[in-house]
Amino acid sequence: MSKYPAHFEPDPAGGYVVTFRDIPEAITQGETLEEAREAAADALLTAMDFYFEDQRPVPAPSQAQDGEELVELPLSAVAKVALLNELCKQRVRPTDLAHAMGVQKQEVTRILDLAHVTKIDTIGRALKAIGKELELVVH
Repeated sequence: MSKYPAHFEPDPAGGYVVTFRDIPEAITQGETLEEAREAAADALLTAMDFYFEDQRPVPAPSQAQDGEELVELPLSAVAKVALLNELCKQRVRPTDLAHAMGVQKQEVTRILDLAHVTKIDTIGRALKAIGKELELVVH
């Protein structure tokens, strides 16, 4: 769930427009292909905020099609997205998670904030509180 296919379309006015099939909220552009790639990574991460704000699951990435490039989410965001998706799947509210973890709701609010740095152990504790386990795998 960390690499999303992006389409880089040359813009007749110059530069490139970048869109994501799986995350339609992520749209950006860049004057050069390199700028467009950097902007795509930022747009993808920024678009995740919409899912967190609405407390709705983030779609899994589909397979890249011809002409698409994969854009990767930071691992810290991937862990938080996994937590959000599990909360949505189980219909667990942030208040319920706070209770299950034995913490104040404000701590869960920070855990679910992509802009807030959260220790991976804390995300692991949150997942454990709802019956899941966070596992780190190196490929």
